[in-house]
Amino acid sequence: MSAGGRFTVALIGASGLLGRAVAAELASAPGAEEWRIVRTARSRADAQSVKLDLLDHEAVRAFLRELAPDAIVVAAAERRPDICENDPALARALNVEALSVIASEARSLGAWVLSISTDYVFDGAAPPYLPDDAPAPLNAYGQSKLDGERALLAGDPASCVLRLPLLYGPFTEWNESAVTSLTSAIVKCADPANPPASMDAWATRYPTFTPDVAVVIRGMLEHHAKGATISGITQWSGDEPMTKFDIARRIARVLNVDAKLVAQRTPTDATPRPRDCHLDSGRLEALGIGRRTPFDVAIAGLLARYPDVSSQ
Repeated sequence: MSAGGRFTVALIGASGLLGRAVAAELASAPGAEEWRIVRTARSRADAQSVKLDLLDHEAVRAFLRELAPDAIVVAAAERRPDICENDPALARALNVEALSVIASEARSLGAWVLSISTDYVFDGAAPPYLPDDAPAPLNAYGQSKLDGERALLAGDPASCVLRLPLLYGPFTEWNESAVTSLTSAIVKCADPANPPASMDAWATRYPTFTPDVAVVIRGMLEHHAKGATISGITQWSGDEPMTKFDIARRIARVLNVDAKLVAQRTPTDATPRPRDCHLDSGRLEALGIGRRTPFDVAIAGLLARYPDVSSQ
């Protein structure tokens, strides 16, 4: 272990929705004093983080060589499907090429890499999906993340991929998650002067709370720290199936508003999305890793932290 016997973790993308939850969990967990967490961010770097642009490969190499971490958690990515569809070169640069650089450097340093991937590597036709089921992405985002998985594991076979579905959690902007981004339309359509809001009732999602994922990641890091490294493909998912229409109804119930919601039962997104990519979490569950907060409990606690919903 580096840094005077402490276990050093480079948290890449610490300012994002998931990165912030992981940083908070690692800072507050039992035995946190034995960990050294070095956070990086690009556009939202602050006094607690190192500014790092993953597109600057030499800067990435220099950062990792100077830090010499025991583990690297990669939570940074281009995760917006429409952006990836319209700019596949950018998606590849962030989701594949940068990860390949990190994998190569990590292997030479002897650092373990845990990289976040997505359920969108599957086409959604035959859930639930096991980690070794054949991927078949429907869009550029899913393809770029799949290519990133392969680049990581080819460059560093001891590394690990953690596939996740739709995430939500403590946010800095309502649209940071596709779950909380629904709030604006829910509030507006509850006003009798406004028309109903159409919500997708075609695709089944498994919203997963970022503080729960942070517990999963901490458990995986703890396994590595004690010499029980987890390699290859892993997955974690919430276990409550719901469409965006279902999610919107639950949010409306928490807000105690009479939202006029219309179920849209055919896909309307310009970028193709899978219908049901339920991820099997059995590999991590068998290791005693994991936590699931019921959606209604999590969303109620989350919205209570942001009382000025009417401004949406």
